[in-house]
Amino acid sequence: MMIKAVFLDFYNTICYFVPSRDERQAQACREFGHAVKPEAFWRAYVVGEDYWTEANARYAIAKRSPAESEAFYAAYEQVLLRAAGLEVNREQALEIYRRYSRMERSLSIFDDVGPTLRELRGRGLVVGLISNTDRDAGPMCAELGVAEHFDFVLSSCLVGFEKPDPRIFQLALEKAGVAPHEAIHVGDQYKSDVAGALAAGIQPLLLDRYGMLGHLDGCPHIASLREITRYLR
Repeated sequence: MMIKAVFLDFYNTICYFVPSRDERQAQACREFGHAVKPEAFWRAYVVGEDYWTEANARYAIAKRSPAESEAFYAAYEQVLLRAAGLEVNREQALEIYRRYSRMERSLSIFDDVGPTLRELRGRGLVVGLISNTDRDAGPMCAELGVAEHFDFVLSSCLVGFEKPDPRIFQLALEKAGVAPHEAIHVGDQYKSDVAGALAAGIQPLLLDRYGMLGHLDGCPHIASLREITRYLR
């Protein structure tokens, strides 16, 4: 089997927020009188992301009414906070989420991104980005200085499908001009990146930068994007 294309997730795979979402969640909790350490959210986000993915697959959040969206964000935040060790009611959870979502933040790329993308392109591979995002990831890649390394960018808000829907992966395969067994997809979320890639017949690599996903199996784990080259056979 010859790998001809590598697809990458966006958030928490090639870039991260500054301040981190953990720090912002902890700050929002403090403002409402709750002491929660940022590190409590490391594992909590694994639970929260699974909840978000499952709920979105049942009924796309982008298609919900304002009232339905508000109810979802309250429930999601409540799940996240409970996983971090804080029990609050739906109203309090929504207040914390609103404060968190209004906090200023910026994006920065991980140190392994540039070297890895250059290595992949140097090998003649097609490199694509597949992101669940509510705005076009293309301009964000340009702002981060990595747009030139991608042959294409697929943003769910533009194509109409979100991971784990296999159709967004199938579209990536079409753009890359490769068969499913000729591609690898790398991402940090099991239920969207891994499950979606497998449904499309693509080999997934689960990126576990912080060692929080050891309980998940069914595909190889990597701790850095530099490890992708081990799977380019």
